[in-house]
Amino acid sequence: MARRRQVAVIGKGTPDEELTEVAEEVGRRLAEAGAVVVCGGLTGVMEGVARGASVAGGTVIGIVPGSSQEQANEYCTHVVATGVGQARNLAVVSSGDAVIAIGGEWGTLSEIAFARELGRPVVALSSWKVSGGGVMEGGPGIEVASSAAEAVELALGGADDR
Repeated sequence: MARRRQVAVIGKGTPDEELTEVAEEVGRRLAEAGAVVVCGGLTGVMEGVARGASVAGGTVIGIVPGSSQEQANEYCTHVVATGVGQARNLAVVSSGDAVIAIGGEWGTLSEIAFARELGRPVVALSSWKVSGGGVMEGGPGIEVASSAAEAVELALGGADDR
């Protein structure tokens, strides 16, 4: 039996109605495509993507920073309670075959860096623009999407390109 693709969705953890709606659409589209959604399990983008996937009948793995499964939002179908705080960001992105970043704060930026260090493709949707000098020019491995549909298509299309 083949393992279903897992897509980590990361982003702004504080409430943001516009980003939460986008995340919900991303979650729904991922579930409809048969992908498992992995997220940080809390609020904001994480809750939006979990709600979208869960309502569409999908599987959502919430990897929470605390030691209690109760910390996760109600839409996570499976919860991993890490007890390691923000260090759980590494577990979130390493659990995805690809990563979609929606909006974001400092934690999201750290997750993008971890994902790229691990060779995971990253799709940025209204998220950080990352670029540096030399080999980092243009943020290699990070594609920019302009819609939820495009983000999912890029993530699922690039999920095997590790």
